[in-house]
Parts: sequence; structure tokens; C-alpha cells
Amino acid sequence: MKHSFRTTTMPPADRQFFLGRQPIVDRRHELVGYELLFRQGEVDHAEVSDDVVASAAVIQHTFAELGLRSVLGDKLGFINLSEELLMSDLVEVLPREQVVLEILETVPLTPIVVQRCRQLRAAGYRLALDDVIRFDDLQRPLLPLLEVVKLDVVNMTPTAIAELVRQLKPYRVQVLAEKIDTASQRDFCLQLGCDLFQGYYFARPTILCGRPVQPATLLLLRLLAQVTADADNDELEDTLKQAPDLTVHLLKLVNSVAVGQGRKISSVGAALTLLGRAQLQRWVQIMVFARQAGGDAGSDPLVQTAAVRGRMMENLAALHAPGNESFHDRAFMVGMLSLIDALFGLPMTELLPPLNLDDSVQAALLLESGSLGHLLRLVRASEAEDQAQIIDILSRSERWSLDTLNQIQLEALAWASRLSAAQ
Repeated sequence: MKHSFRTTTMPPADRQFFLGRQPIVDRRHELVGYELLFRQGEVDHAEVSDDVVASAAVIQHTFAELGLRSVLGDKLGFINLSEELLMSDLVEVLPREQVVLEILETVPLTPIVVQRCRQLRAAGYRLALDDVIRFDDLQRPLLPLLEVVKLDVVNMTPTAIAELVRQLKPYRVQVLAEKIDTASQRDFCLQLGCDLFQGYYFARPTILCGRPVQPATLLLLRLLAQVTADADNDELEDTLKQAPDLTVHLLKLVNSVAVGQGRKISSVGAALTLLGRAQLQRWVQIMVFARQAGGDAGSDPLVQTAAVRGRMMENLAALHAPGNESFHDRAFMVGMLSLIDALFGLPMTELLPPLNLDDSVQAALLLESGSLGHLLRLVRASEAEDQAQIIDILSRSERWSLDTLNQIQLEALAWASRLSAAQ
């Protein structure tokens, strides 16, 4: 039986969209996946008649061109489904091994919908139910088919949350607490036994807790200052000798497909020469975040966000000022370092002076001023899904559009994923 209410056609070329994403973490705060949020151009919500069309466009441009695995790495992608999209044949083109089909709260749980979910589950797809606030008889037939149930903790009392978690325990589902905005909400849901977490507490790095500075991170900060000051290779090697594990990571990076060299390197000096200062600077910045986070670039949402910000800034700068490599490099640095205060739990005014940064970089980081500050505002707006600000910023440039921004974000996600594999 084919489930399609209508033929899915691609949108016209002038219909623009962009892709939002929000991290989903486990009980140890390690990244397990992202909710992928499809948004059309200049409206806050798509009409139902356009839902399949908009999603078809994202699937075509995103997954067909870049590949979902290259964007998400080894993480899961949670994809929202309206009733029409759930019942259409479009969902069956998605890779079942890496997506979680998230049934929106607006989908009526009719016998036909339950049967469709049973067929998708039998085909190997993972299913999640979104924005659950109560346990009722309509949900009961669906629960054995679900892998994840997402609780809307904002619209429930603590007593109701505890009771709902208790009611879900007999079913083999992972309970995801979403819309977690504070540490107290996180701690409460953690104590109840929730398995997964999502919300601004995790997705907005500026409110993440700072971490004590690790010794290796201090060496990396020294190395970053040396690279910024254009120190010679001998001086860089002397610093690297104090942290052999960093040298190993450097050699792995140079030999990895992420850099695309495909050559064996036998010395640190040769690695530094082959890598080049621009790539070295990028590696050092990402390693600062990975080491300070106590993990790797693929397991911590903050590290991933920093890497994606840096790459988006670099690519936007390339459109803003073609051929100006210095400006592109500074844009990458602004993107990466824009989260350094969240990483260390210290104000920018204390962290930036020892790095001896260019005045334009400091102005962008501290004041969001200048061309670099303008780019940073756009990246932050994209990250926060602030459509009004995105449209306002894009309207001031002839070189950017929502479609361009979407493609830049997707390329940045793929780049960060490849780079994290080399760590």
C-alpha cells in the first residue's frame, strides 16, 4: 500500500528555506543527535499544504547533495513530521539507520496513523512522539512502536512530569525532557530517570557552565597566541614538545582526509609546513575547545557549535570579500572564539588580551562591531532561529540569501563532522 496524499513536487527556485538544529544530549551531557528544524523563508510557520514541499526541498538539497551522514557524523537526526508528511512516501527516502521520525503533537493518533507508524517501524525506522504532556488511551497503541517520547516540561508541573515518567517506565522507550532552560530543570529530570535532554540550557552556549582550565588547554592557548603572532616553526615546535599528545593529534590531522593531503608525515616541522598557518590556526582553536570540554569535537555540543560557527563565518566572509584571505581567516577566528567565555566561564575581557588578537577581531568579539561583528550577528541569529533578525541582516547584502545561508550552514556542519573524526 502506498501512502501518499498527493504527488510531492519540488518548490520553485525562488522559495527559500533554512535549516535549524538543536542538540540532544544524554545523561552525561554527551551529544547523541540533533533535532533538524525546517523553516521557510519569511514566515514563522509553513501552511500544511506547503509542509511536504518545504521538507522535500531540504531533503533534496541537504541530504541528496551532502549526505545526511556527512552533516551529522555518527549522530542521529530527529526530523519533524506533520500528518501529511508522515503519510507521504517522502519519508521513505530518508536513511533509516540515522534518522528518528518525530511525530508532531498536532498529528491525530487515529488507527490509520498508528498503522502507518507500525509499517515504518517494521521497515526499520525509529519513531518519536513530540510534546507529550499527558498519558492517555490514544497514545497507548502507539507506545510499543516508539523509541523516544519527548516530554514538554515547560507546560507541566513537577508532579505531572514525575507521574508521566512513572507511567512510561513499563514501555521500552527513552524519555527525552525537552525545553530544558535551567540547571534546576535538568537536575530534576535527571533524578526522575529521564534518558535524553534538549533545550536552551544545552543549545545556548552562553549559559553553559564554565569548566576549570585544563593544563593542556593552557599550552594550546599559548600555541594559539604564537600562531596569531606569526611565530616561527621552531618556537611552535618547542611548545608542542611539552604536550606529546597534541603532537600526535597534529600528525593525525595532517594525515587525515579532513585536510586532504594523503601523505605520511615524519616530523613536527614537516607537519607544520604542510598544514600551513591558516589550517594550523583552525586546528589549535578547535583543540582548545575539545580539550577544555574534556572530550572530543564530536561529543560536546559546545565544541561542535564553535567549529560550525567558525566555518560559517569563514564562508560568509568569502562571499562578503572575495579574495581577501586575511579577512576570511579573521572571520573564522571570530566564530571560534565567540564561545570562549562559555567554555572557560570567564568574561571575554579577561580571556582575549593574552591572545594578542587583531583589533578588528577583538571589536567583533567584544562589541559585535565592524564587518566581522556583522557576520557574527548573522551566524548567531541563524543558530537561534531568529527569523526576523536573519531577514533583516540578509536584506542589507546583495551577496546573501536564505538559500545561501542554508547551504553555508550545511557545508559547515559537514566540515565540522569531518574534522572531529580526525581528533
